[in-house]
Amino acid sequence: MTPPAYAPGARVVVRDAEWIVRRVDSTPDGGQQLTCDGVSELVREREAVFLTRLEPKIEALDPARTRLVPDESPQFADSRLFMESLLRQAVPSDQRIHAGHLGAMDPVPYQLAPARQALAQPRQRILIADAVGLGKTLEAGILVSELIARGRGRRILVLALKSMLTQFQKEFWNRFTIPLTRLDSIGIQRVRRRIPTNHNPFHYYDKSIISIDTLKQDAEYRTYLEQAYWDVIVIDEAHNVADRGTGSLRSRLARLLARRSDTLIMLTATPHDGKARSFASLVNMLDATAITDPDDFRPEDFRKKGLVIRRFKKDVRADVRDAFMDRVVHRSRFLASAKEKRAYEARSTTGLGSPPTTMSATSGTPSPARTTTTASSRRNFGPCSAGLPAAICQLPNQATSWPTTPARSWPTRNWLGPVGGRAVAPEPGTPQDALRESGLARRDCGAGRTGRRPRRHARPSPLADPSRSMKGSPR
Repeated sequence: MTPPAYAPGARVVVRDAEWIVRRVDSTPDGGQQLTCDGVSELVREREAVFLTRLEPKIEALDPARTRLVPDESPQFADSRLFMESLLRQAVPSDQRIHAGHLGAMDPVPYQLAPARQALAQPRQRILIADAVGLGKTLEAGILVSELIARGRGRRILVLALKSMLTQFQKEFWNRFTIPLTRLDSIGIQRVRRRIPTNHNPFHYYDKSIISIDTLKQDAEYRTYLEQAYWDVIVIDEAHNVADRGTGSLRSRLARLLARRSDTLIMLTATPHDGKARSFASLVNMLDATAITDPDDFRPEDFRKKGLVIRRFKKDVRADVRDAFMDRVVHRSRFLASAKEKRAYEARSTTGLGSPPTTMSATSGTPSPARTTTTASSRRNFGPCSAGLPAAICQLPNQATSWPTTPARSWPTRNWLGPVGGRAVAPEPGTPQDALRESGLARRDCGAGRTGRRPRRHARPSPLADPSRSMKGSPR
């Protein structure tokens, strides 16, 4: 008896489940090997291989034997629901956005541009290099959602830094319901213990997120990665995998994975570090023919292929007028206390840098400006040597004016005595003593420490004596 012939596209019933035949191969024993995709509810989106010689019953469904029944539901509700289900299962083939904008987010037009640009290419390979705060993770989720709707996103691999794994995983699940299984070195070892030794652990989960530092162990995972294949690979913070001529393990891993998927999405806010060769390495991971000379290329070499998209806040301000609010600054005035006035006078006397002054409106004489400064810098930046004039805040497009009240200022230098390079305690009644009493002296200065004895002898500075080096300075 001649066995029935099965062709790709035919529907069969095997083990009480309906399948669609995707591939038919002959076996040495004269039978056939059927590679099928599940259609019924329990086996949907599953792949199975059946041997006609081993399966007791394989029933081929004949379209000619389809029986038509009348729809007796009110207003043909059953027929309308059936047609709606067929439309929802239809795979989109155009460049429009069908599923990405339906995520749990406020759709913004500029965030759909990377997905449209990638879908216009034969292979969806793109470097999303938008500035910080524009939502690169959401843009990647929109593109991945579109690929899943088109049947090209069943197996997904996301590479990120260890500190970003949880955030990336939550964004994909909370906004796009894309489940990513987080794996680390312990998780991969656990998978290897569950499966046979000749199986690939990266085939165990279809959608996973792994730290890039975990996979960069070349000797341990390279063989498994070379035999695995994904529909979509996403690399977050892609500037870390750029080739800077050092042969880093991260760069070698990225070049390997770039060949294991048709879709490659790279995310970074700083794609260019000033070196043309490192940026060219990122672009060549997307398309090896994009840049022929890494040291001499033009932006048109990769822009015409749609490989890179980069926008700043000023480029998308028209789409998000309510998101980027203008900063409103209010001016505040405060009266200086008696101790602060003494500190201001002491600072002017010691010559640590003249604070900004303004002409008094009543007497016409200079008076100290009202400033709030920091003590983190020891350089003299002109009039505001004590720091930035934070209290002279103003509204947009408003002229700057200096208040006419004494300033609360912070000294920016250690007090140096007559001996070069050696800190000494100030004498009572000196301007330094006024600063110490006002509580405005530097905390790291030995003479101004509160509740501690003044440091009368400090380590000599090597700059005071050129013949003395730092290494040879006595304790």
